[in-house]
Amino acid sequence: MATVKLTKTELRLQQVKLSRLMKYLPTLQLKKALLQAEVNHTVHERDALVAEFDRIKKHISEYSMLFSFEKLFDFFTAIEIRKVDKSYENVAGVEIPSFEGIEFADFAYSLFDTPVWFDAATDDVKNLLTFREKIKVIEEKKRALEKELKEVSIRVNLFEKIMIPRAQENIKKIKIFLGDQQLAAVAQAKVSKKKIMMREKQREHL
Repeated sequence: MATVKLTKTELRLQQVKLSRLMKYLPTLQLKKALLQAEVNHTVHERDALVAEFDRIKKHISEYSMLFSFEKLFDFFTAIEIRKVDKSYENVAGVEIPSFEGIEFADFAYSLFDTPVWFDAATDDVKNLLTFREKIKVIEEKKRALEKELKEVSIRVNLFEKIMIPRAQENIKKIKIFLGDQQLAAVAQAKVSKKKIMMREKQREHL
């Protein structure tokens, strides 16, 4: 750490620096609070999605033995994902994703050669896959928010625990030094004045 200069110029620089830090700190603190709230909300949202995913998965497992049907390959073709749509928005200075929808590949089949449970099963599995993709997006959102929250928290701690206290300490140190210099100058002036007065008295007696 560089040694602070004990001058009036440096004092003004440190005071300006402290003023800027104190002015910007509330903005950082607000951003940290907003990000923390978003992270908390995202965690609750993810937990709700996971709970629904598990519920659907459990429901499917109750008839999963039907998937051993000889035309199983048609079933997997029917639930093939073509693409997952996401959008991005800026929240507290960070781009976060939102799930927009999922598109499955087109599939046609013969009603006569397909079991009666086929439509219901494909709908259930498509629903399960949709929730799986929603969870992936919410996890991506959570990672982005947590990364930004970590960086902002580091900056807040840097301001609160290092930069502001250091500027305050520098200002205090410079003020003490300048005050001591001023007192020394006053004392020296008094001594000089006293010497001058003594010389004048000596001249008067000559």
